Amino acid sequence: MLSNMGTFLSSGENIAFFIFALMAIGGAIFMLSFTKVVHMVVAIAMTFISMAGLYVILNAEFVAFVQVLIYAGAISILMIFGIMMTKHQGEEIEPKRPVYNTLLFIGAAGLFGVLFYAIQNTMMPTGEFKDVTDNTLEIGKLLFMQHVIPFEIMSVLLTVSFIGAIVVAKREED
Repeated sequence: MLSNMGTFLSSGENIAFFIFALMAIGGAIFMLSFTKVVHMVVAIAMTFISMAGLYVILNAEFVAFVQVLIYAGAISILMIFGIMMTKHQGEEIEPKRPVYNTLLFIGAAGLFGVLFYAIQNTMMPTGEFKDVTDNTLEIGKLLFMQHVIPFEIMSVLLTVSFIGAIVVAKREED
């Protein structure tokens, strides 16, 4: 087992994957563990940015850029504005629950063990992949040539949902 870990950490790509994966998992755990909402937003932003790093390692630069732009940027800022615009009462202190925390740790460790075993024993397909030098160009070609109708339907759907959100917000003000 330790010899496998030594060969896993032998390349820089694997070390970067390990660091980004730990940051993503740590950010998610911190987000669930923190009690202040602003701290939760910072932790989830760390998770989003580390996920973008994982996408870069997988040669999905466009997805990484969109991850940073939309999730780490827009969603985090939206959450912070939501926190600033709402009224907050004094926070209640939750009672300590050692049995709950122990069961939570056992469940998380069990899930980690099952996932680790499943990933280690999975045979990955070894098919031929098309060598693409510019992923963003290929995504653009597919999006605007082959999938233009679903793209336009999605833009109309987003516009209608945005207008609906404005109408609902206006009703609540009156």
